[in-house]
Amino acid sequence: MTGLSKKFYLGDFPKNNDVIVFCKKLIACLFPIISENDPIDAIEKNNLEEVQHAMDSILKFDAVIGKENKFNVKETYVESIKNIRELLIKDAEFIVAFDPAAQSIEEVILSYPGFFSIMVHRLSHKLFELNVAIVPRMMSEWAHGKTGIDIHPGAKIGSPFFIDHGTGVVIGETSIIGNGVKVYQGVTLGAIAVKKEDATNKRHPTIEDNVVLYAGSTILGGNTTIGRDSIIGGNTWITESIEPNSIVYNKSSLNVINKLDKNEPINFVI
Repeated sequence: MTGLSKKFYLGDFPKNNDVIVFCKKLIACLFPIISENDPIDAIEKNNLEEVQHAMDSILKFDAVIGKENKFNVKETYVESIKNIRELLIKDAEFIVAFDPAAQSIEEVILSYPGFFSIMVHRLSHKLFELNVAIVPRMMSEWAHGKTGIDIHPGAKIGSPFFIDHGTGVVIGETSIIGNGVKVYQGVTLGAIAVKKEDATNKRHPTIEDNVVLYAGSTILGGNTTIGRDSIIGGNTWITESIEPNSIVYNKSSLNVINKLDKNEPINFVI
């Protein structure tokens, strides 16, 4: 295409489908679907080799990472897969322990959107730490599209971690989340203001260990910390730090009347 600077040429980066294939191979490597009599060692070895080949195709683009770093990135990332798997097993066990609807770890791994989004995040976050450009974000947006859960690959998330239901959850780039945190649908960990000059600053909140964030809660600001062992109630709006062991909630009233005593129609059409 004439008239475009090469720095904007999308051919310098892997195709979206190549990144999706890479993600699927990583997931198969983490949790291969096998039967009881299958040769586990051979399957795991084959899956790891496929991940390495997929990484070669991702890292062949100079815009993704400099030539001199390709080998180190690949070696470091492949070595990290075992540790990522251990973290994810802790996450799955945590979900089973606290979700009454969860019957087994296998159910969580195969069907829970919250677990899926955590899995892709842990995989993309390691690449983000290794300064791989664009690809971690492409991975996170794939998970976002499948689950409705938007986690920036730069967010630092401890283990175990639990996202229940998950639709509408947003976790910003500089968020820091401790261990044993539970997040429900519609939670936002965001910035107070969107300013480009803040790009290198901490813009998103810190959530300490064992905090519960109920549905619809919004927590904003890089200086905002939710203290450990706190419970944040649904539909709360928080822009300042909360002390440990706190319960935060909105106090509202619920009015109930007998509709038979009401003469005016209550079926409105807009």
